[in-house]
Amino acid sequence: MKALTTIQSRFVPINIENIDTDQIIPARFLKATTKDGFGKNLFRDWRYEKDDETNPHADFPLNQSQYSGEILVAGKNFGCGSSREHAAWSILDYGFRVVVSSFFADIFKNNALNNGVLPVQVSEAFLEKIFAQGPATELLVDLEKQSVTILTTGENESFDINSYKKTCLLNGYDDIDYLLSIKPAIELFETERR
Repeated sequence: MKALTTIQSRFVPINIENIDTDQIIPARFLKATTKDGFGKNLFRDWRYEKDDETNPHADFPLNQSQYSGEILVAGKNFGCGSSREHAAWSILDYGFRVVVSSFFADIFKNNALNNGVLPVQVSEAFLEKIFAQGPATELLVDLEKQSVTILTTGENESFDINSYKKTCLLNGYDDIDYLLSIKPAIELFETERR
């Protein structure tokens, strides 16, 4: 995985609550067994008319040129529904490294963290402040400090993250990489236990 320390970026707002994993990546696109290529089908049914890539919905934020960046900002209860890991794969493959919401479904949150996507949970009030910003506004997400800042206003809020997952994201580790990083300590423990 690619390490994530800070992300300063414009954001793409999708101010919709209860976005489930089938809306994030529809089931008909789950035939592949590798993580590559899922980004093109992110929010597929919301992006295109009748699954026709030549006929995009002009009012959907991913189809609007004024919105871009590595941060997706979504309404409350993001990633609910089925436990498909492909939802996290599609978000990362599209180019998002951070998703900001006021609530995440637990399984989605864990899948995101396991795949290098940082779910940042903020208060409802702070989320509304983000949604009130214009398309040129940048957010600064600092994983080390566990904070997200609206750069135009300077307002910020802290967020929680499991310390193990924080270590993994900061270093670009998956679970195996983490174990390999502490191999000397494991070997020392084994030696002392004999």
